[in-house]
Amino acid sequence: MTTSGLKGLVLSGGMGSRLRPFTYTGAKQLVPVANKPILFYAIEALVQAGVTEIGVITGDTGRQIREALGDGARFGAKLTFIPQEAPLGIAHAVKIAHDFLGDSRFVVFLGDNFLRGGILPFVRAFEAAAPDAQILLTPVLNPREFGVAVLDDAGRPVRLVEKPPEPPTDLAIVGIYMFGPRFFQAVEEITPSARGELEITDTLQRLIDTGADVRAEIVRDSWIDTGKMGDLLAANRIVLEDLAPCTEGATIEDSKLTGRVVLEPGARVVNSIIAGPAIIGADTAVIDSYVGPYTSIYHHCRIVETEIEASVVLERSTIEHPGSRIHESLIGRDVSITAVTARPKALRLVLGDHSNIQVP
Repeated sequence: MTTSGLKGLVLSGGMGSRLRPFTYTGAKQLVPVANKPILFYAIEALVQAGVTEIGVITGDTGRQIREALGDGARFGAKLTFIPQEAPLGIAHAVKIAHDFLGDSRFVVFLGDNFLRGGILPFVRAFEAAAPDAQILLTPVLNPREFGVAVLDDAGRPVRLVEKPPEPPTDLAIVGIYMFGPRFFQAVEEITPSARGELEITDTLQRLIDTGADVRAEIVRDSWIDTGKMGDLLAANRIVLEDLAPCTEGATIEDSKLTGRVVLEPGARVVNSIIAGPAIIGADTAVIDSYVGPYTSIYHHCRIVETEIEASVVLERSTIEHPGSRIHESLIGRDVSITAVTARPKALRLVLGDHSNIQVP
C-alpha cells in the first residue's frame, strides 16, 4: 500500500534518562525488544501504513542512529536525518523539520513508542477525514504519568493536560500524532514551557483553541512507552507472544525447545532447555542452561550454567554460573556476570549511575 503525499517524522533524539545506565553510551531507541531495536518497529509501522518518505530527528546519539538505520532501503523507506541541537521538546523537533515536511500532511512517531498492530487504520482515518490534527488516545491505569485528553460529547478533544495530579480522564495521549500544515502556524503561537521546551500538548491545545479540526482515535491494542525498564520488559513480552518459531541456521545439541522459540542464524544451544516464547540471537551460545519464557538474548552472547527468564540481555554479554536464577532483568551490552568459587567469597560489582541490583 502507498499513501500518496503523506510523510513521516520519527523522533530519536531523546536523552533516555529513565533507562540509565544503558543510555549513557547508547541511544535509548536502539535498545532491543525481541532482538530488534525499538526504533525499527516505528519505521516498520510507518512503512506498513504506506508512509515511506521519513525524516528522522537525531540528537547526541545521531551517529549511532544513522549507522543503525542506513538509508532506509532495508525497511522499504527513504530516510532523511535532521539533527536537533538540543532536546527542546517534541513540538520543537517537528518545527525544525518544516523544510523536510513542506506542505505535506504527516505522521509523527516517537521512536521509543511501541504500538502492537501498527498504525494503518489510524492513518486511513486521518486520510479519509483530512483534519488539521489527529491524536491517538488509550485508557491507562496511571493517567498521572501521561498527558491526558478531555473529549466532548462528539468524541473530539477539547482540553489536553500534561501529567495532571488530578486527572480529568484516563485517556493518555499516545506518542503518535498526525498533522496537516496548520501545525506550523500553531507552534509559532506558543511559548516554551517551564522546562524550556516547546510542548506538543500546548501546540495541540492551540490548534483546538483557534478552531482547528482536531480529532481523536481510541487505541484498543497494547501501547507502551518503552522509556522505563519495566515498560521495556513488557514490550518484550508482547512481541515475543507474536513470534513464529524458527531455528534455521542454528545448532541444537542434546537440548529441548518448547513453545515459540526463535534461534537466529549461528546460535548454538547445547544441553539446555529453552521454554518459549523466547529468542536467542545470532552467534550466541547457550550451554548447560535454562532459558525461560519471555526472554530475549541478543547476538554474540555466552550463557553457561545459567537459569534466566523474563529478561532482556543485550549484545556481547556473558553470564556464567551466576548462582541464582535471573528474573525480570535488563542486562546491558558487554556485561560479564560470573561466579566466584575461591574464598573469601564476595560480590565484586562495577555498576553505572542509576543502576539497581537485588542480591538474594
